[in-house]
Amino acid sequence: MAGIVVRTVAFAIFLVAVALGSAPAQDRRVQHQPGQFDFYVLALSWSPSFCQDSEERGREAREQCGLGRPYSFVVHGLWPQYERGFPQSCQQPAPRLNRELMNSMLDLMPAPRLIYHEWDSHGTCSGLRPQAYFDLVRKARDSVKIPEAYATPKTTLTVAPAEVEDAFVKANPGLSHAGIAVTCGGTRLSEVRICLSKDLQFRDCPQIDRQACRRDKLLMPPVRGG
Repeated sequence: MAGIVVRTVAFAIFLVAVALGSAPAQDRRVQHQPGQFDFYVLALSWSPSFCQDSEERGREAREQCGLGRPYSFVVHGLWPQYERGFPQSCQQPAPRLNRELMNSMLDLMPAPRLIYHEWDSHGTCSGLRPQAYFDLVRKARDSVKIPEAYATPKTTLTVAPAEVEDAFVKANPGLSHAGIAVTCGGTRLSEVRICLSKDLQFRDCPQIDRQACRRDKLLMPPVRGG
């Protein structure tokens, strides 16, 4: 009986050792350390969906959704990621952004509160100073071409998530279906999330890809008149 117990304990120890040995690298390093991550996700939000949702919920979003704001895809953020999970709020308190830098990003991220939030939550994990991080955000956005059909639609589009993925993959050589995810909020297209290496090359990202919307059809409300 004692021999059986010893063998059982030894086998349990062996299983733990195997599990630890096969754990992803990021599980063994200190989490939420600036600069310690594997890749970026560029999150492009479909602004008309955000604005319609805000109106329905009675939330005010004048900077992004007021008259004269004809936004289509806007940058939600450039998010450092682990292969599994992500770091967040890596410096507390976060280094302050100066107003001039914040204002310079309003063409891509059309709300001051969004810019401050993205820096505090995600930019601080990049290991970069504020100017370098937002320069990288702009460079990342410039590296992605928006398919012509989704540039400035004037009427509501009904699309399949796979159809949107196909269009982005076709418009961006090097991007694969395993490196992009279309997300949804209810029946509307919410975001297109594209995975990029630290030097902003397209790359696959299985965990992000698994988070894609599973609906057959989504609505894309039209760009609002300017």
